[in-house]
Amino acid sequence: MNKYEMYFIISSDADEPQREAIIKTITDMITASGGTVDKLDRQGLKKFAYPIQYKTEGYYVLLNFTAEPTLLREIEDKMSITEHFVRKMFLKLDK
Repeated sequence: MNKYEMYFIISSDADEPQREAIIKTITDMITASGGTVDKLDRQGLKKFAYPIQYKTEGYYVLLNFTAEPTLLREIEDKMSITEHFVRKMFLKLDK
């Protein structure tokens, strides 16, 4: 298993229950595959430096987790079909 850091932005159009449901979906995917969520940091609404998808702000979330490398593709696929994701970035952390 590898350690990863995922930074993603949820659209400001999503209300609080929708944001929590999105975050729960991602964390549930990690734990269901045998991984662990090490840190979850909800950074809140922040303004963008420039408009993205005609929006000027989004809800930022930083998630550190441990999982198998194959899970990243599943998470990316889920994010690409979910309506409220603006941006996402994965980083593999050194052990």
